[in-house]
Amino acid sequence: MKRKEFLNMTAPALLLMGSGQWLFGREAMDHSLNRRKRIARFVVASDGHFGQPNTPYQEYFQTFTDRVNEVHGKDPIDFAVINGDLFHDNKKFLPEVKAALDRLTPRYYVSQGNHDNCSGEEWEKTWNMPLNFSFSGKKVAYLVASTSNEKGTYLCPDLTWMEKELEKHKKADHIFIFIHINPGKLTRHAVDCPGFFTLLKKYPAVRCVFNGHDHDEEGIKKREDISFVFDAHIGGNWGTAYRGFRMVELYQDGSILTYILDPVNKINEISIPYFQNKHS
Repeated sequence: MKRKEFLNMTAPALLLMGSGQWLFGREAMDHSLNRRKRIARFVVASDGHFGQPNTPYQEYFQTFTDRVNEVHGKDPIDFAVINGDLFHDNKKFLPEVKAALDRLTPRYYVSQGNHDNCSGEEWEKTWNMPLNFSFSGKKVAYLVASTSNEKGTYLCPDLTWMEKELEKHKKADHIFIFIHINPGKLTRHAVDCPGFFTLLKKYPAVRCVFNGHDHDEEGIKKREDISFVFDAHIGGNWGTAYRGFRMVELYQDGSILTYILDPVNKINEISIPYFQNKHS
């Protein structure tokens, strides 16, 4: 099987080295035994589609929050990001999806997806966070941005805002970006945002971009040496056979270990040669 085919398979355990090398499967797990101190551990999940007709959406959210809380109880999680499409089209579900996610024990953040059809004012009132925001800790910066609007239009992220935030956090050792829709035209449902790539090339501390939206994408894709990391889906009526979420661990030596929980098991741990990410 060709390397590209491996990369598009269900996500194995993955390790991003400080040098920009990705290690896979057993190679990643073996290396993890010898790493130095962990400095961040977080969850990335997306596409809950609370309220979608003919789906057991309440059950999906209960499973997700229960499982994250269980993982957190065994080994603390710093935070979770639910990366878009929290509810399905109708903003009447905003209070209910908020209540469902409030069951999470670790703190959480949210991004707006194309099915989260509400105004910025309604969004901020519900979540107590704007459509575009950043937070930081331990020389790590996290940027969370909207890629849609009240009408559900597919959009590029606000690059004026993003440049301001990247400049603000340019001294960070690591920067992670969370946006719902892939901006590199790498999937069937992506958009093409060439300005996004021009901007990110100015900030080598950007380690990777986390995307939701594509329920059937669960691995890593690349464009112009930037890694885009997907996490399948926690709800909705299409996508991977499982409904799971991604775990991400950042270590002091600059390495990152990441894998999917399905939502119980670490799935498809395979070993293939790393590839070079010169951007990191």
